[in-house]
Parts: sequence; C-alpha cells; structure tokens
Amino acid sequence: MERIEILGVPVDICPEENLETEILELLIKPGTKQIVFLSVWGLLKARRKNSFSECVKEADLILPISKSILKGASFLKRKIPVRYNPFTAIINVLSILDSHYKTFYILGGKKKSLQKAYGNVRKTFPNLQIVGRYVGYYPKNQEDDIIQAIYKASPSLVLLSEGVKERDTWIFNRRNRFSSSMFIYYRDAIGIFSDQVRRVKESTFNAGREIWSEIFKNPFKIFLIFPYLYFKILLVWHRILKK
Repeated sequence: MERIEILGVPVDICPEENLETEILELLIKPGTKQIVFLSVWGLLKARRKNSFSECVKEADLILPISKSILKGASFLKRKIPVRYNPFTAIINVLSILDSHYKTFYILGGKKKSLQKAYGNVRKTFPNLQIVGRYVGYYPKNQEDDIIQAIYKASPSLVLLSEGVKERDTWIFNRRNRFSSSMFIYYRDAIGIFSDQVRRVKESTFNAGREIWSEIFKNPFKIFLIFPYLYFKILLVWHRILKK
C-alpha cells in the first residue's frame, strides 16, 4: 500500500486484491485502528485545522470514495488511487472477518433498524460473532457504558452508523479508551443492512453519479457545486505552483 497526498491531504492507494492483507495486518496491530472513507467534501474539510483533519492524518487506512479525488490525483500527476464504494467495502471487510472467525460490534441506528440489521448480518456472515450492539442517538450519560462495553468485548471491528453525532471523529477523539479494535464509520450502513435505505447501484457509483441520488433526497445539496468548484480551483492553483 502507498500513501499519497492530494492538496495536502493523505490518501491511500490500496488495490482491491490487497485489501484482505491490509485488513489482517490491521487486526494484529495493537491499539485502536481506523478506516476512513474520504469523499471530496471530506478532503476539503481535512485541509483545515480541525479534529477531522487530525483524524484523517492519523487514520490507518484512507480509502477515497469520490471520483473527483481520482481525477484530482491524475491532474496533479500523482499515482491514481483505487476508489471504493463504502458499503461494498464494508461487505468485503465483513467477509474477510467472517472467513477468519472474527468478532463484530454495531453502534448506531434506531432500535427497530438496528435489530433488523443485526439479524441480516448474522444470516449473511454465520461465522462472524456479533459481540454487542447499541443504538445511535443515545443520551450523553450512556456513552461511558457504551465505551466500556466495546472495551471489554474488544471486537475485531466496530461499525458506526447513523446516530453517532461526531461521525469519524467520534472514534478519533476516544481512541485511547479502547483496547485493540478496528473502527469504520459509514452513515448508511445500518439503514442498508436493515433494508430501510436503498443501496446505490454499482453502475451509478462507477459512473460517479451517486451525488444525484443524494440531491434527490436533499435538494439543498445542489449547493455542493460551490465547494466542488473550489476544489477544481485548488487543483489548478497547486498545478501552477508545482510548475
């Protein structure tokens, strides 16, 4: 695996055929490990000085999910990373864990959707031991109990989803309170597992048109055109500076 930088933000080049090796190496690595799915909007956010920026820099695996990041790498004459569909990547990671009889913890979603997601994951990955689950949108006074439960269970993977307010930075800000687990945040994971959120078609994702489904759900996301244009301007500016 190779790590490059795009506009000063780290991005990993991890071919799909190497994913299993990378995951297994992360599992034996001590301490808290984090996999980050990086969108173009996340890349822009990570350029600023904030906790998300530190989270990305410290992440063990940074997988790009936006086609614009690949185009940006090409424009800046960098090696082009491999783009991952977040939910497909999660399925692949769970399959790896299932084949090695590992453990799993789910955090997020509402009670009904979490219960259904739990059942579907158990059916799909029979060798994967689910050692715990807890809903998102939890009261602040319950957080210590959740962290303690994860610490004691020490699962191979903790999947965070809808209802975890701090998203990726929830993991980063509490990384010293866990034993030796790998963490992934993906907002729609439990919704898709529970059949309450429609999964983006692979053909749509491969064409880079998944943003239109997001805009259909939330028309205000049309204004993402402005940070996208800013991203393009930054690429041109960095190309000029390089010359």
